Amino acid sequence: MSGPHLNRQLVLEAPVRTPDGAGGLTESWSVLGTLWAEIRPRTGREANGEAGALAVGGFRITVRAAPQGHSNRPAPGQRLRQGGRLFRILTVTEHEPGGMYLICETREEVAA
Repeated sequence: MSGPHLNRQLVLEAPVRTPDGAGGLTESWSVLGTLWAEIRPRTGREANGEAGALAVGGFRITVRAAPQGHSNRPAPGQRLRQGGRLFRILTVTEHEPGGMYLICETREEVAA
């Protein structure tokens, strides 16, 4: 049995929250590493965001597994970036019992 076709290079990023000096927090993103991935579309819909209408797309992204706790192991709340495209990671599960690959269920939001 052959594995997924990992032909897309994505950057794994984690949120960094810092005080904004006014009692709130600002969010920026820190690069954790680069992963090769397979991206497959799942669903799509339109929603309203803070800045207006958004096209929301669901994608299943498969990557090679990394050990628990390793900086290159994706986790919910992080995101994957491909150029200007951003995929927020919702869930991460093992692809098969051997744990060679991870499946990330993601959401891409694009201003409509």
